[in-house]
Amino acid sequence: MNSNDLIRKYIEIWNERDATRRRATIDAILTEDSVYSDPDWEAIEGRDAINLMIGQAQEKLGDLTFSIGEVINEHHDLMLFTWRLGQPGESPVATGYDVVRFEKGLIRRIDGFFV
Repeated sequence: MNSNDLIRKYIEIWNERDATRRRATIDAILTEDSVYSDPDWEAIEGRDAINLMIGQAQEKLGDLTFSIGEVINEHHDLMLFTWRLGQPGESPVATGYDVVRFEKGLIRRIDGFFV
């Protein structure tokens, strides 16, 4: 999988409501010791914790979904891209940026920023 495929799958895990299917995708794209952080969540470590955190976030977000905005830049093992949160076809209710670090063909770290 290339970095664009990994990012597409990463966004899919945020929209997957079934915890078992979400976890299967997490296992396929994140390293075992992966780390996630954003303004609401500080240094969530590991696949289990990230899966749990996404489930909790989905409860708060209701039926809103994430989509990829644009890849701003990529170099070495890093990518910066934008995302949107909202209803398909409507103006987003939130937007942000993610910085992703890749390691050995998987996502090692995600640092999110809200706009």
